[in-house]
Amino acid sequence: MYKIIKNISIIFLFSFNHIYGQTIQGTVYEINDNQKDEILPGATLHWLGTNIGTVSDDKGNFSIAKIKHNNQLVVSFVGYMPDTIMIDDVKKHYSIRLKKNIELSEIRVVSDETVYISSRPILTQSITTDGIRKAACCNLSESFENTVSIDVTYSDAITGAKQIQMLGLAGIYTQILLENTPYIRGLSAPFGLMYIPGAWMESINISKGTSSVINGYESITGQIDVNYKNPERSKEKLFVNAFLNTMLKSELNLNTRYPVGKRSSHMFLFHFENQPIKLDGNKDGFIDAPLNTQVNMMYRMDYEIHGKMEGKTIASYLYENRQGGQMKFNKPKDYLTSNHYGIGIETHRMNLISKNGFFLAGEHESIGTIASVTYHKHDGFSGLKTYFADQLSGYLNIIYENFMDKKEQHKINAGLSYQADLFNEKFMDTTYQRRESVPGLFAQYSFIYHDKLVVIAGIRGDYNSLYGMYVTPRFHLKWQFLKQTSLRLSAGKGYRSPNVFIDNTALMNTSRSFVIKEKLKAEKAWNMGANITQTFKIKGKESTFIIDYFYTDFVNQVIVDVDKNPQFVYFYNSEGKKSFAHSFQAELMLYPFKGFEIITAYRYNYVMQTIDNVLIEKALSGKHRALINIGYATKFDKWKFNITTQFHGSQRLPNTKTNPENYQLANYSPNFITLNAQITKKFKYFEIYVGAENITNYKQKNPIIASEDPFNQYFDSSIIWGPIDGIMGYCGVRFTLKNT
Repeated sequence: MYKIIKNISIIFLFSFNHIYGQTIQGTVYEINDNQKDEILPGATLHWLGTNIGTVSDDKGNFSIAKIKHNNQLVVSFVGYMPDTIMIDDVKKHYSIRLKKNIELSEIRVVSDETVYISSRPILTQSITTDGIRKAACCNLSESFENTVSIDVTYSDAITGAKQIQMLGLAGIYTQILLENTPYIRGLSAPFGLMYIPGAWMESINISKGTSSVINGYESITGQIDVNYKNPERSKEKLFVNAFLNTMLKSELNLNTRYPVGKRSSHMFLFHFENQPIKLDGNKDGFIDAPLNTQVNMMYRMDYEIHGKMEGKTIASYLYENRQGGQMKFNKPKDYLTSNHYGIGIETHRMNLISKNGFFLAGEHESIGTIASVTYHKHDGFSGLKTYFADQLSGYLNIIYENFMDKKEQHKINAGLSYQADLFNEKFMDTTYQRRESVPGLFAQYSFIYHDKLVVIAGIRGDYNSLYGMYVTPRFHLKWQFLKQTSLRLSAGKGYRSPNVFIDNTALMNTSRSFVIKEKLKAEKAWNMGANITQTFKIKGKESTFIIDYFYTDFVNQVIVDVDKNPQFVYFYNSEGKKSFAHSFQAELMLYPFKGFEIITAYRYNYVMQTIDNVLIEKALSGKHRALINIGYATKFDKWKFNITTQFHGSQRLPNTKTNPENYQLANYSPNFITLNAQITKKFKYFEIYVGAENITNYKQKNPIIASEDPFNQYFDSSIIWGPIDGIMGYCGVRFTLKNT
C-alpha cells in the first residue's frame, strides 16, 4: 500500500477535456437605441459545443484561450441576440456587437456575473467571485448564505466546526471536489469547509443528485466543485483582503500572480486567521467561539506546450490550532483532568494535485489525467476523551475522450481510476488501522442534438478491498422541449465507506459512549431527480423559475442512533429497513431592471430513518426553509447593496426524555428567521465593505445541556439547530492591483 501511494505521489498529471492554444482577445459592445456602440460588461463567451468560456470585464474586454480545432466563439448576454464569431486570426483584436431584444443562448449570466445557470444535463448553479463576496465569506462554509439548496449549521457548540446538508442528508453524502479532484473526505470532513478561504475561490459549482461516473462512485446527494483563482485567467497582479468582525476575529489574505515567459503562469496564495480572545455572551461558562489560529498557503502553476498539452500543479499546506471549552480551562493545568472542560484540535494538512491534458492523433481525441496525494494529521481531545489520527491518500484518474463524428453529436469517455487510503486512528485507548484501495473502470456515452436534447449514460465498476465490488450506473437527460423550457432527469447509485469516529467528532463533545453494535457495511443508495427550468421576460429582462424534486433511497445506511438512550450513541446498519429522503425545491430569480435582482426560494425535505425498528423522522433535519435575497449594484459596481432574510423551519430533536427534567429538550425546535445585510463601496484600486449577520439576533437558548457540570452523564453540546452567536458585525477592505 505504501509503495502504491508513494508511486502516485510523484505523478504530475492533469486532466482536461480540451487542450488550449493561443489567447484570443477582444471587446464586447452593445448597439444602443441610437445605433451607437456601448461597452457591454458581463457578456458570456464560450467555444461552440463546450462549456469552456469566460466573461467580459467592466470595460467589455475579454481574453480566452484558443481551443484546437474549434473556431466558433459564441457570445451572449441577457436580453440580446447571441452571436457566433468565426475566429480566423489569433493575433486580431475582435470587436463584437450584440443587438437587443432577442432570446439568449445556452448559458445565462445572472446579476452581473454572480450566478450562472448551466445548460448541461445536470442542473449546475455556479457562484462566481462576486456572488461569493455578497456575504461575509471567509471560507467555503460561509458561501451558501444566498441559496436554500445547502444548509450550513454548527456541528456542536464548542469546536466551531460546521457541517452541510444537501437534499436533507448530511454533508458526508455530498462529494466535495477541488477542480474535479476529491478534496474534503476522511479526516478533513469535520473542518474541511473551513480549509478553503473565500478569497481563493473563483467559483463554486453546485449540482444536485448523482454526478457523472467520471468523478467516481461517492456522490449520492450532490456535488460541490470549487475552482480556485487561475493564474492563466486572473488579471490580479496583487490581491489583499483584510477582515475583522465584532468578535475580534481577524483574517488576512494575500494573492500574487506572475507569468514566466509565454507558456506558464504562477500564483501564490496566503491565508491567515486568528480568534484571539475568549467570549461568553450567553453566560453558560463556555467560550462562544474557540480560540483559533490558521495558516494556509498554496502555490499554483499553469503551463502549456503549444498545440500538444496543457497542465497545472497545485501544492498546499495548512496548519490549524483551535482550543475551546470552559472559560476557566487552562491546558497546561487542566488537560485530561476534570478540573475544567476543554477541547483542543491541532491539524497539519499537505496536498499535491497535478493535471495534464494531451491531444491524440485524432482531431476530436484527447486524454487527460488527474492525480493527487494528501496527508492529514489530526490530534484532538474533548474533556477526558482523546482522538489521534492520520490519513495518507492517493488518487489517480485517467480519462479518454473522443467525439465520434465531426458534428460532435456522439461522444464517448472511458478510463480508469485508483483511490488508496491509509487511516491510523486511536480513540481513547483503542487503536484502529484501515487500509483501503479501490481500483475502478468507467465508460460514458453522450448524445448531443443541437443542445435541445442531451443524453448521458454511464457505468463504472470499482473493487473496494474492504467492501467488495461496486457497480455504479448513472443516467442524465436534458430535453429543451420548448424554446424557454427545459426538462432534466437523473438517476444513479452511489457508495460510501463508513468513518465512525471522524464523521461524528461532534458527539465526542458529549458524555455519550460510542457503541458499534455490528460490523458496519458500505453505505449504498439510489438517487433519482427531476427538474424543470422556465425562462421568461419582464420588461425585456430575462428571469428564471426552477422547480426540482429528488428522492434518495438507501440500500444500506450506517445509522447513528442518538434517540435510544441520551447517554449512548449506537452505530448499526439499516440494511433491509427503510431509510429515505424526499426533497422539493422551487426558486424564482427576477431582474426588474439593470443591476437589481430578487431571488426567492422555498425548500421542503422529508427525511425518515428506521431507529430501533421504528420508522421516524430524522433528527436535526429541517423540513422547511425559505429565502429572499435582494441585491442592487450601481453602474460599474461603484456601490453594491445586498440583503438576505431566511426562514428556518422546526427540526425534530433527539430524544432526551430519560434525562432529569432540567436536562430535557422539547420534541421540536421552534421556527426562526435570520437577516443578513452588506454594503460595498468600490474605488479604483480597492473596495470597502461592511455588513452584519443575524441582525434579528436570534440565538438558540442553552445550546449545551448540563453546561454547569460537563463531566456528568447528561452533558451534550451536539444538539444544535439554530444560531449560537447573536448579531455579528464585520468590515473589511480589498485591494486589487491588476496587470495592465
